[in-house]
Amino acid sequence: MNSGEFTMARFNTKAAKARGTSRVTSTGRVLRTYEGGRGAERDPRSELFLLSIANFVAQKTFYESGEARDDRFAALVRQLAVADPSWTAALLDWLRGEGNMRTASLVGAAEYVKARLDAGATDGPANRQVVASVLRRPDEPGELLAYWTSRYGRAVPKPVKRGIADAVRRLYGGRSLLKYDTASKGYRFGDVLNLVHAAPDPEKPWQGELFRYALDRRHHPDTAVPPVSDRVLTAHRELMAVPVGERRGVVTSEGGARRLAEAGMTWEALAGWLQGPMDAAAWEAVIPSMGSMALVRNLRNFDEAGVSDEVAALVAEKISDPAEVARSRQFPFRYLAAYQHAPSLRWAHPLERALGHSLSNVPALGGRTLVLVDRSGSMFHSRMSDRSELNRADAAAVFGAALALRAEKADLVEFGTGSGVVRFRRGESVLKVLGRFGDLGGTNTTEAVRKHYRKHDRVLIVTDEQATYSHYGDPTEQVPAHVPVHTWNLAGYRVGRRGGGGVGGANRHVFGGLSDAAFRMVPLLEAARDAEWPWAG
Repeated sequence: MNSGEFTMARFNTKAAKARGTSRVTSTGRVLRTYEGGRGAERDPRSELFLLSIANFVAQKTFYESGEARDDRFAALVRQLAVADPSWTAALLDWLRGEGNMRTASLVGAAEYVKARLDAGATDGPANRQVVASVLRRPDEPGELLAYWTSRYGRAVPKPVKRGIADAVRRLYGGRSLLKYDTASKGYRFGDVLNLVHAAPDPEKPWQGELFRYALDRRHHPDTAVPPVSDRVLTAHRELMAVPVGERRGVVTSEGGARRLAEAGMTWEALAGWLQGPMDAAAWEAVIPSMGSMALVRNLRNFDEAGVSDEVAALVAEKISDPAEVARSRQFPFRYLAAYQHAPSLRWAHPLERALGHSLSNVPALGGRTLVLVDRSGSMFHSRMSDRSELNRADAAAVFGAALALRAEKADLVEFGTGSGVVRFRRGESVLKVLGRFGDLGGTNTTEAVRKHYRKHDRVLIVTDEQATYSHYGDPTEQVPAHVPVHTWNLAGYRVGRRGGGGVGGANRHVFGGLSDAAFRMVPLLEAARDAEWPWAG
């Protein structure tokens, strides 16, 4: 089921009885959270699922180093690759596809194959297929090889080679070679072709010439000549032959933007080619061929260069176009981060619209909903990634505000050591509501639920699940057993909140990650259906 097929009104009725059960379950063993509260040890599949979709590889969180998380992730993949190979293969495929978690899926595929080869396992999905399934961008065959050789040495087993070769035949082309086959890469396209012995796809007669050019470009760059049949590579060669002193004139001339696009010139390569600054004219020439997320990342550069209002209007239209937002498959927090750091007001409205489009899968829940958003210290001190200034607290607030704004009737609450209601009006912007959240210190989730639960039809908690100890018990124990409690875990820690009756019991559900797509599971559960794993639903 995809979001286009999902009919919300079919499930969001007050009469629906919540009897569904969650796939995220515990072992029954009671442990402590990092904050000292009672927690449940998750079963391996549940722990891997939550960690996978919250895991930016090598990224530190408030309570756990990047190395520790990576080791835990790899160990879980290796364990389940042998114990439950079909489930693990499906997770990795989904993680790279709908989950859109690129690095974690590549690491997972490598560890999957290594574990199964070490165990001599022959059942389950073919290792070759698992490798090929996670490689979906032309630079990823090189990324997977780099990971494998850095961790396990230069000897690459046949299943890895064959899976990469399958992906290479599917992914390599002229434009991808220009964009991704750069000197900064440890494994260039030619290196990958040499190592995995990838033969061209018989259904792509041009691919043989392309592969030969990629090899020449790697090993004999001064004499490498692109195939005449490839117009992009030929146009790029002609552009590179233009004397340096004449290049800025090419950019500013009539038809300059078209020539750059035809030659596959990226904005990253343009500055080097010009051997000079990216001024307004250079940006205005390359902007028409830039993708929407490249535009979002460069808004500050556009302003600093003085890009005209006319061209800025075209940028604004593209980055806020619903189809472009859907095509980019970016998480909502990318737009929030851009909004928070955009230097001028001319980007505020289009980014606000883009964020709204990226949250389109958040359901319009019927009845009365209590939404609790964690604004504790650990949420503020854990950034989404080392390259982002955005913290989990703001990401949680965006999701919580979106849920409340879409719901038929909702109470929106922020909590930490204390708690309080966040006021909003129907139809308000998510970003306007975000500005009303504060920083509330500790994590007394139980007290927040006790204080604000008033016979709501459901409770949704957006948190990292690191609640402090409460003598009243677990947060979910403050809610009657017949009322569903949905906990949205943004961190993927090993120990999470202990639900009444155990995590994964009836009406107690834990989800994870940063994509809004899995919110579709809430109305499905409340329609008395069991929650399947996302790839099986």
